[in-house]
Amino acid sequence: MSTSIRVFTDGACRGNPGPGGWGALILHDQDEFSLWGGEKETTNNQMEMTAAIKALEYFKESSNISLTTDSNYVKDGIEKWISGWKKNGWKTAAKKPVKNKELWMRLDQLTQFHNVSWNWVKGHSGHRENEIADMLANKGIDEL
Repeated sequence: MSTSIRVFTDGACRGNPGPGGWGALILHDQDEFSLWGGEKETTNNQMEMTAAIKALEYFKESSNISLTTDSNYVKDGIEKWISGWKKNGWKTAAKKPVKNKELWMRLDQLTQFHNVSWNWVKGHSGHRENEIADMLANKGIDEL
């Protein structure tokens, strides 16, 4: 497994719901790759999740990946909440259906395929890679 992959993801939405975009900056060895895209009608949380999914899907071989997001929803969901949701048949502690279930299921599959360490950074705080991921997410909206 490769050990030098760092990924920075971000999602953006103009209106919530509204047009949204996702972006990912991938640092692998000495290279930087940018991924981005958008959807006409989505939410900010869906774009945050999509950014992580698309970044992890980029790697076809199982890899060690350090993924940094500015979304507590994504980080807490995958690290703290998902095991309970799965045990409860994809219901929350309040017995409500989990929002974005399909995205959570895909993200769960990918985190079982890869060895992912999750990191959080405060958004819009001058963090270089997060600012680039944010720019890419907005580019995803602009190109709709």
